[in-house]
Amino acid sequence: QVQLVESGGGLVQAGGSLRLSCAASGRTFSFINYSMGWFRQAPGKEREFVAAISGSYGSTYYADSVKGRFTIARDNAKNTVSLQMNSLKPEDTAVYYCAATSVSRRIIDPGVYGYWGQGTQVTVSS
Repeated sequence: QVQLVESGGGLVQAGGSLRLSCAASGRTFSFINYSMGWFRQAPGKEREFVAAISGSYGSTYYADSVKGRFTIARDNAKNTVSLQMNSLKPEDTAVYYCAATSVSRRIIDPGVYGYWGQGTQVTVSS
């Protein structure tokens, strides 16, 4: 069993920045063997991929809508993954979810993730 706890959401003006963090834990959980992803869901919309980072190699993937503005990173010593969000836009407003998967392929697909956090609200005002 894996527990994921997000933090760092809030209200920010357009053009501002926020940093989300996700702490992962579990009795037999080996963080380095898991790929981690960030997804978001706005009201009335489907959950969508934002960014992902693979386990051992740390390869990163981004949605086109956030490329160049968001940065995903992981700290394998602390079992944490972060999402630095810069140049925020009102359309980035959503609940952001951290997710973990033991697979290393197709990690932009929410269907491969077996563990999810409770989500953290990000609101960007215009």
